[in-house]
Amino acid sequence: MKRFLPLLLIVFLFGCDDSNFNNHNPYIANQHFSVDVNLSLPAYNDLNYPGNAAYVGGTTARGIYVFCISDGNYTAYDAACPNQAASSCSTLQKQGIVAVCPCDDAEYNFYTGRAPGMEYPMKPYRVQYLGGVVRVYN
Repeated sequence: MKRFLPLLLIVFLFGCDDSNFNNHNPYIANQHFSVDVNLSLPAYNDLNYPGNAAYVGGTTARGIYVFCISDGNYTAYDAACPNQAASSCSTLQKQGIVAVCPCDDAEYNFYTGRAPGMEYPMKPYRVQYLGGVVRVYN
């Protein structure tokens, strides 16, 4: 039992560390930001219901999409097409539970961030649900 105590201590100290969060994408710049999305505002009311996404501008070069997976469970992705260099067509367009890249018509699922046959998924960001507010940050 004494042999496992140091191992448990290491797991406890480093198990909740999110510094290993990887959202590298060569087409999308890594910007530092933090934004609070107030779910009581009309623009974000749809985020109170699972299966809905909302666009939040002014955060990254193309903005972000916040998606409600289930009650209190959210994801957030960059709105830039993950497999395209920046151009006039490289902003994802929301269509239900997918985001479509107008450059190549790839459909990225908001649940997984992935599109069939594409190299890079949507660029994810960290999310905290604070009871009525969703904090998205990088």
